Amino acid sequence: MSLRAIGVGFGRTGTLSLKLALERLGFAPCEHMTNLFADPARIALWLEAVRRKNAGEPIDWEALFGGYGATVDWPGVFFWRELVAAFPDVKVVLTVRDPDRWYASAADTILRLNEPRAADGSPALAPEVVARRTLLDPLLEAVLFQGTFRGRVADRAFATGVFARHVATVRAEVPAERLLVYEVGQGWAPLCRFLGVAAPEEEPFPRVNDSSSFHERVMYLPPATPGGTAP
Repeated sequence: MSLRAIGVGFGRTGTLSLKLALERLGFAPCEHMTNLFADPARIALWLEAVRRKNAGEPIDWEALFGGYGATVDWPGVFFWRELVAAFPDVKVVLTVRDPDRWYASAADTILRLNEPRAADGSPALAPEVVARRTLLDPLLEAVLFQGTFRGRVADRAFATGVFARHVATVRAEVPAERLLVYEVGQGWAPLCRFLGVAAPEEEPFPRVNDSSSFHERVMYLPPATPGGTAP
């Protein structure tokens, strides 16, 4: 199997920027939640992985990652322990950011996918996204809203606690020689050094999917903070 990098950071820690960076470095394709909007057929593969995890059955990683060079973001991060164990020679990247800034960004973007309507009763999502979001509903519930946040995504203290504990647990359980704790603002150097690849010359590190661009692509509503936040 070609999987060569595992991203274990929560969404809104720069995972889409990391996906593009990994693909630029030759770790392509890289799985990310956005892939499922473009290729809904993969949703069934991930739902089967959830079923197997919950049943204590082996997960068919070949079905999910045959031909893939990397994975970041949800749904993969929901399986981070299983992935780290199943691919013992693969490098692990933990994207991080301040928990409160992470929650502000997540609450304004991905967590709002759990809100079909705005406070005034108007649609919170663009119609074409509603259709794709409906296909993703079971998986989002399983790996994100319930599976990760136990139905309490609106509880800021609880959600930031989950985030902080995840970071601490990954750092405690993944051997230091396999793990890069990384902020995407650090750019190419630490990532390329960790992965053992050359950094692209005179090419800026990808910086995409800030809150404003997320809203342009997904939401009807403007971002809560004009100009957006970090990816």
